[in-house]
Parts: sequence; structure tokens; C-alpha cells
Amino acid sequence: MTLKEQFVTPKRYNTWAMGLMAVGILCIIILFITHGSKSDQHEQARFWGSLLQNSVYFLLVTNAVMFFICATTLAWGGWQISFRRVSEAISTAVPVIGIISIVILLVLVFGNNHVIYQWADPEKVKESHALQFKSPFLSKGFFTVWTLLTVSLWYLIGAKMRNLSRSIDNKSLSIEEGKRFTWTNTVWAAIYLVVFALTVMSTIPWLWLMSIDAKWYSTMYSWYTWASTFVAACALIAIFVIYLKNQGYLELTTEEHLHDLGKFMFAFSIFWTYLWFSQYMLIWYSNQPEETIYFKLRVQGPYRGIFFLNLIINFVAPILILMRRGSKRNYTTMTFMCVLILFGHWLDFFQMVFPGTLKDPVTGQTHVPFMLYDFGVGLGFVGLIMFVTARSLSKYPMIIKHHPFIKESIIHHT
Repeated sequence: MTLKEQFVTPKRYNTWAMGLMAVGILCIIILFITHGSKSDQHEQARFWGSLLQNSVYFLLVTNAVMFFICATTLAWGGWQISFRRVSEAISTAVPVIGIISIVILLVLVFGNNHVIYQWADPEKVKESHALQFKSPFLSKGFFTVWTLLTVSLWYLIGAKMRNLSRSIDNKSLSIEEGKRFTWTNTVWAAIYLVVFALTVMSTIPWLWLMSIDAKWYSTMYSWYTWASTFVAACALIAIFVIYLKNQGYLELTTEEHLHDLGKFMFAFSIFWTYLWFSQYMLIWYSNQPEETIYFKLRVQGPYRGIFFLNLIINFVAPILILMRRGSKRNYTTMTFMCVLILFGHWLDFFQMVFPGTLKDPVTGQTHVPFMLYDFGVGLGFVGLIMFVTARSLSKYPMIIKHHPFIKESIIHHT
């Protein structure tokens, strides 16, 4: 069998990627004209909230793809090697979206508009004992240093993992060289997971998202955010695998591999729901005003429909559709579920960001904005991921044929 090792980007694919990016840019321009250019800071917050939600969501999703690579590497898993280059290509979007996110985050912190991050306003801090208590953590200096350091480490260690993989493209390994290669990969994967634990699984969601509602906190928030982005990352990997299979690539990747990706999507949809319920149930049961204020806006306010639609898309649909073995092996069903999960967790981030962003400081009321433009901005990021991923795929062989675990991936059966 002759393997198609080099990806050639189809013209139609490029057209779609460019078209989606154009839609995103157009929606950003419209939002800026209608809200961002206004003198009222709450109108401006509508514009910046959309950029914050989309940039952080897609940054964390693409970064979770590298988490998938490193977690399976640390476990010495061989099943994913046949499509690992797909995961690596998606992860190259991290520095690109990371730069965009850093610019947006620092503008929000150092700009004149502190509607989204009230803790960045010295006057608001003086008026609140809770913000004063959190000021060593919620400060401009700590936010800036930790944000820059975090994104830099994600990029540098991710690049190291990709370079290690590419180093054996034209080199057959002896047994000893294979052992050293495996050990080096394991060490760097472990380093990445430690960084990931100290950022995505703890501090970064607190800084970037939870601090929108700065007087509220949840000890489960970071795990909840991670579960949301990881299941979306698995869906993103699966949709690229299906596309490439339909284009005649990834000959060594079979329905067995797709089945396991489907299992990841199913399992972590359940895990996300467990965290969703646990966070909600504990706060509801304790019934303390300083904690329930977060859910009051979402369960009893105008976001009630989105809050429970989020649960239906991200839990009910996966458990009903992906429970069957055949569903996880069917390209059409898996494509539908991948798109649905990616949209569902985008919606999850929407209801994490906007209730606090659009809350009236006097009445405490909030409202649901017209979501079409936000969705358009999200499509722009999708186009960017498509463009960056295809560019990476076309540069390097799509199969790591000299990898010590390639045989395990070829004979994989689930």
C-alpha cells in the first residue's frame, strides 16, 4: 500500500478557511461600530466581552490538544500515533491565538474600561473589602506576568514536543535510540503536564474568567473549565481526522481509532456534567448569598434558557448518541457530534462570560445580547485554526513512520 504522506491543501479548503476568517473580521468590525466605539463603557464591554469569550475559548481548546498529546505520551499510549501529526498541527494555533488573547486581556486590564475586570479599577478596589482581600492575586502586575509566562510556556514546551516528533521523520531508530527517544518524550510530556496543572487546572481560569465576577469564587471552576475545553479538543481532533480520511489521507488510521476518540468525547462529556452538577449542587445546598449570586443570574435570570440548553447539548446529546458502539464508528454521526460539542462548549463559555460582563452596576440585572455577531467572531477563529492546521500539515509528513510505537497504532483494536 502506498501511503499519502504529504498533505496538499485543497483550494476549496483554503476558500472556506479564508471565508470564515473574513466573516469573523466583519463581525468584529460591526461589533466595534455598534458597541466598541461608543463612549459608554458598558456598551464597549459588549464588544470586548465577545473578543474575550472567543479568544480564550479557542486558545484553551487548541492548547488542550497538546494536553491530549502529552497525556497519551506520558501513559506510553501507542494507539494515537497514526494521527498524532493531526493533533500536532492543531496545537500550532496556540501561539497565534495566544498573541491575540494576550493583546485583548492586557487591553482590558490596562485600558480605561474596567467594566469586565472591576478589580483592575483602583476606585472599585477601595470600595470593596473582598477585592482588597484578593488584591495580591487579582492585580495588574500578577495578571500580566502570569499571563505572559503561561502562554510562553504553553508555546515553548508544545514546540519542543512537536520538534521531538519531527526529529525522527528521516531517521530509523535503533532499539537504544528508540528507548532514549521515548524517555525524552516522556520527560517533556511530564513537564508540560505540570505546567498545565499549575495554569489551566488552577490559576488561569480564575484570572481570565472567574475574575469577571470578582467577588464570587468556586474551587471547582478551573476543573470545570478544563473539562469543557478538553472534550471540545477531542471533538476538534476527531473532525480533522474524519476530514483527512475522507480526502484519502491517514491510511493507517481506522474506525478503531475513531472509536477511541468517540470514547474520549463520551467519557469527558460525562465528567464535565459531573463537575457542572457538583458545582451547582454544592452552591445551591449551602444557599449563601455571596455564592448563589453567580447562579441566580443564570438560573433565574435571562440566561436560564442558555444555561439549561448548555446542559442538553453537552450532556444529554452525547450520552444518548455516543453511548452506542456504532455511533462512534460512523463518520456522519461523529461529524455531527463533533460540531455539536464544539458549539455546545462555546455556548458554555458564552454564559460564563456575558452575564457578569453585561450586569448593570446599579440594579444588578443583566441581559442576553444578540448572539449572531459573537457566533460570527467564533467562526473567524475556526477559520484561523483551519488555516494554521493545514499550513502545518502540509510542511511535514503526516505519518511518523519511525516512531517506536507506530506498530501498536497500526494493529490497534478496541
